[in-house]
Amino acid sequence: MSKDKITAEMVGEKYRTGISAFARMLGDPTLRLNFVQEADPFFRRCALAVWQHGGPVTEKHVAAYNAICSKGNRAPSILYFELCAAVASAPAFAAPGFFADLVRADAGARRKNADKFIELCSILMLLFAAVDDTVDPDEAAYVDQCTQLLQSQSGTRSDLHATDYVTKNQNPDKIQPETPQGQAAPAGDSPQEDAPPPEKLEDVLAELDELCGLEQVKKDVRSLINLVKVRRLREENGLSVPAMSLHLVFLGNPGTGKTTVARLLARIYHAIGVLSKGHLVETDRSGLVAGYVGQTAIKTQEVITRAMGGVLFIDEAYALTSQEGTNDFGKEAVEVILKNMEDHRDDLIVIVAGYTGLMNDFIHSNPGLESRFNKYFYFEDYSAEQLLSILESQCRRNSYQLSDDAREKAKKLLEEAFETRDENFGNAREVRNLFEKLVACQSDRVAALEAPTREDLMLITAEDFDAAAGEEAEEAEPEPEA
Repeated sequence: MSKDKITAEMVGEKYRTGISAFARMLGDPTLRLNFVQEADPFFRRCALAVWQHGGPVTEKHVAAYNAICSKGNRAPSILYFELCAAVASAPAFAAPGFFADLVRADAGARRKNADKFIELCSILMLLFAAVDDTVDPDEAAYVDQCTQLLQSQSGTRSDLHATDYVTKNQNPDKIQPETPQGQAAPAGDSPQEDAPPPEKLEDVLAELDELCGLEQVKKDVRSLINLVKVRRLREENGLSVPAMSLHLVFLGNPGTGKTTVARLLARIYHAIGVLSKGHLVETDRSGLVAGYVGQTAIKTQEVITRAMGGVLFIDEAYALTSQEGTNDFGKEAVEVILKNMEDHRDDLIVIVAGYTGLMNDFIHSNPGLESRFNKYFYFEDYSAEQLLSILESQCRRNSYQLSDDAREKAKKLLEEAFETRDENFGNAREVRNLFEKLVACQSDRVAALEAPTREDLMLITAEDFDAAAGEEAEEAEPEPEA
């Protein structure tokens, strides 16, 4: 048994962190919506099933179950005898409904979201198993069975084994899901994934060209590729090659495609032989900086280790040096990053991103940053026409269609949003939020139809826009004074 006791609060926090981080990672709004709707009921069933394969139910299990059900509220949702009955009658493990959608989406877009969900599922089930401060071997074996079932349905194979965790690291406090925002990876000596074969450069560039707008960024990417190619040719011909940094600064407002371009750049660098793996690890200050002396360097190094062979993307990087006070450890994280950029210059690319003015202050806060980050990509706000094009693209990609009246309403709404934008304008994120509201309102309308046709299921109407606008106005309405 570990000396480090796991608390219900820790279970609830790590559970919510894993769920929200995976949801943010899903770029497809329909997938994300389905996941958010089904995740809690699915993982609660998983908790009950895991405990069915362990020892007797204790008050620790009750506290942990209440923590994952209450979403941070203090009111209990289940009592001891109720949990005992629920554990005894827990249903057999079955893949959630959205998992098949993940697998299909991965096949069409060369993503690995299904694999990441399987990993999240395994880690959260281990977290549930550890609430009584130990992971029973029968619980670990059951987690492996569930993992294998999901893998068989997705056609993948993983080296993640819960039974290995029991023998290698019986420390439940270290069970924490890996997230796109750089949270700690699962403890233990998990083997590194084999590097995937490089993609064809023209295929990745085709994906880049499909992005709406970003014309200058696309030119900058091609110029960077040409620079690398010519350097290779000079080396092959025995010519000197001046020192060059491939690390980048992305400047622009939220929702302008910075993360998407960073992910494509990682694959491009892999395709032209600059990086051995070509994956992206996204993080921010919270994923790098700890709250106590000595922990930040360890936490930052763990994130960098995961990024080796690929791109480390640090969003809102200015937050690392903008904090005031002697107890801030952001600068320590910067020093660890700079050292690794020097030590692993041949297989690690770092991209820092954020608002233009704040990022300029960040780069000039440290001479090491100035010398290593000398290439800047500027991401302009999308125009109203481009925002409308993004909305129509999302509709097509998800088998929806705007009616003429709905398109006109969308055009006016996005023109107004663009004209009144401020520093908090979300660009494509605004469009994604709008699309998700439209889908929800369209679903409410179509569900009331007696026998909806295929066209009914696809069409988004002006009525759906009015309903979505009503929801938005209701959310924005201030609370009445007491």
